[in-house]
Amino acid sequence: MTAVSTVLREMRWWDIEPVLELEHELFPEDAWSAGMFWSELAHARGPHATRRYVVAEDPSGRLVGYAGLAAAGDLADVQTIAAARDQWGTGLGARLLTDLLRAATAFECAEVLLEVRVDNSRAQKLYERFGFEPIGFRRGYYQPGNVDALVMRLTDPAQARTESSESNG
Repeated sequence: MTAVSTVLREMRWWDIEPVLELEHELFPEDAWSAGMFWSELAHARGPHATRRYVVAEDPSGRLVGYAGLAAAGDLADVQTIAAARDQWGTGLGARLLTDLLRAATAFECAEVLLEVRVDNSRAQKLYERFGFEPIGFRRGYYQPGNVDALVMRLTDPAQARTESSESNG
């Protein structure tokens, strides 16, 4: 199954339960709660939206990934990004990140920040491919495991090396 056969669409409230299932599978120690997703989605629609949340569905309708971005002024923050284990290596993570960076551009953000577990080299490599650079650490950020976060920044998301620009050049 390739990521191209998956469909990305706006996340809605009825996606919270399947997102939570994937969230608990992938991030058992520090999974988000339903309330956290509800709170984020409350800011994802309407003329004053400051969030972008998407889900990825495979051809059978199974939710295989999701991602979210928050914007404030000219700064965006990748809140979450996840792909089901059977989707690793298919390019789905790149598609999800590309969607978030397009949203950051639409929100007129000059920079995008994110935190990633220091022990998640696979995700770090994805972000580096898109032009994110390490700028610091947040000690003990991921709880209860007390795992540090690497903080990364991308300047000018409109010029980011996205999955579509990689495939075209």
